[in-house]
Amino acid sequence: MPTFVVEADGGSRGNPGPAGYGAVVIDGSTGETLAEAAEYIGVATNNVAEYKGLIAGLKAAKALDPGADVHVRMDSKLVVEQMSGRWKIKHPDMKPLAAEAGRILPTGQVRYEWIPREKNKHADRLANEAMDAGKKGKKWEPSGSTAELGAKAGRGATRSAAAPAPAGPPGDAADGAAKARAALAASYELTTTVPEQAAPSVGWGAADLGTPATFVLLRHGETALTPEKRFSGSGGGDPELSAAGRRQADAVATALAARGTVQAVVSSPLLRCRETADAVATRLGLDVSVEDGLRETDFGAWEGMTFTEVRERYADDLSAWLASPGVAPTGGGESFNAVATRVAAARDSLLARYAGRTVLVVTHVTPVKTLVRLALGAPPESLFRMELSAASLSAVAYYADGNASVRLLNDTSHLR
Repeated sequence: MPTFVVEADGGSRGNPGPAGYGAVVIDGSTGETLAEAAEYIGVATNNVAEYKGLIAGLKAAKALDPGADVHVRMDSKLVVEQMSGRWKIKHPDMKPLAAEAGRILPTGQVRYEWIPREKNKHADRLANEAMDAGKKGKKWEPSGSTAELGAKAGRGATRSAAAPAPAGPPGDAADGAAKARAALAASYELTTTVPEQAAPSVGWGAADLGTPATFVLLRHGETALTPEKRFSGSGGGDPELSAAGRRQADAVATALAARGTVQAVVSSPLLRCRETADAVATRLGLDVSVEDGLRETDFGAWEGMTFTEVRERYADDLSAWLASPGVAPTGGGESFNAVATRVAAARDSLLARYAGRTVLVVTHVTPVKTLVRLALGAPPESLFRMELSAASLSAVAYYADGNASVRLLNDTSHLR
């Protein structure tokens, strides 16, 4: 009796959002790929897409040999635990899908195993190919697939280490904040009784807070002033991107286009941000909305100077500025308190406008650090304890209960 390995996955770019699944049937003895399936399914959640992938994989295995033993491997803990009978299925969207999956083959012929996402690359790539095709209004075709290329070297520990195209926003790996909350809620569906002391702490008890608004925070690319570490705010000149900055903008555009998760682009009004935002938006086929509240701090008389030059000329003013967020730079610039008030107002406006969506926010050092600081509830002095490189990506998710989750800070992997 043959043994087949079914690897299945599903993804949603928005959760719910444009979704697709992928499944592959593998010969358990030789590791040979026997069948592939992938499909764009329209707007759906991650869990629905994952179940659809499982169903497609089981049907493909049955078509090859209805008597085969089937070993299902998925990186969805929810699907694996529910199909194994260890977790109850309460969600109305999941019940019919689980029932359909359970009818395809006799229960004794199928066993389920959870695997980390990096070991499910073939199915993950198929799902992403299906979503990419759906985005273009096309159907996934096996002849155009390259998903198997990363798996031909073997399975398990010998599989290709090439990274799949991410399915979520930056910083939102499979165990990101949204899924952590979902997993916590799902833990109450276990067939065994949850001990009283295992109840979640305040702020983590809601079963479903909906899709968060996610701000993907992009610091603009380099200008001529950036490598020299000069104060460059909104009170001086308005420098354009340097040649290096334009290359950085192209690199981040390529990375974000591969993810396919950004649904809107918002920029500071300053030229270096608008040029960076335009490079990304053009690649994504989106328009750029300008938000004045995202502009950089006005550094007053310090504009264009290095830190050393400011210390030499305005030592007392600099010391006072470093000691208190209420002190403005020399010459009538903005204090960090004033910037925080402005940035918080811009944040609230954007959250109302883009509820439940993933938004690329192209801005500057101080606004990015301020948004991260406010999300963490950290004191103002934390602004001096964050590194933020040119063209780096950070991410913050904002939930319906008022909480925020910092998912990423200063990611520059796309520049290497």
